[in-house]
Amino acid sequence: MNLKEEVTIALPRDAVYKALNDPDILQASIPGCESLTKNSDTEMEALVVVKFGPVKASFNSEVTLNTDGAPEHFALTGKGDAGVAGFAKGGADVTLTEQGNETLLTYEVQIDISGKLAQIGSRLVEGTTKRLAKKFFANFEKAVMPPA
Repeated sequence: MNLKEEVTIALPRDAVYKALNDPDILQASIPGCESLTKNSDTEMEALVVVKFGPVKASFNSEVTLNTDGAPEHFALTGKGDAGVAGFAKGGADVTLTEQGNETLLTYEVQIDISGKLAQIGSRLVEGTTKRLAKKFFANFEKAVMPPA
């Protein structure tokens, strides 16, 4: 499955990039994230619980960040094991473009899913993934924006 979206964040690029690398902000932003540990500047582990229709999956995930080109561009790869529910692996390319005092964040995600999750149908998985991405950015903006 491939997903490409963009979102405008009302902060300068350096602030957005810094926030995207802050484990506390990420944990608060990722829907269903029960824990997130930053092992190094380029490696993180997380436990994320996600419900895809009738299947609830707890993913033990590992993510590796490639910061070549940062803060304008970075990439990440990851894999998540949800036991009998299935396995997911994939990656994302993220571009941060300054637009005055705002940042245009563009991302393209590729995800491969196996196990029970793959059996429930690509439309359901894609719809859930899009919904979770929207929720992530709504949570992210709440976490990074100063109170009004």
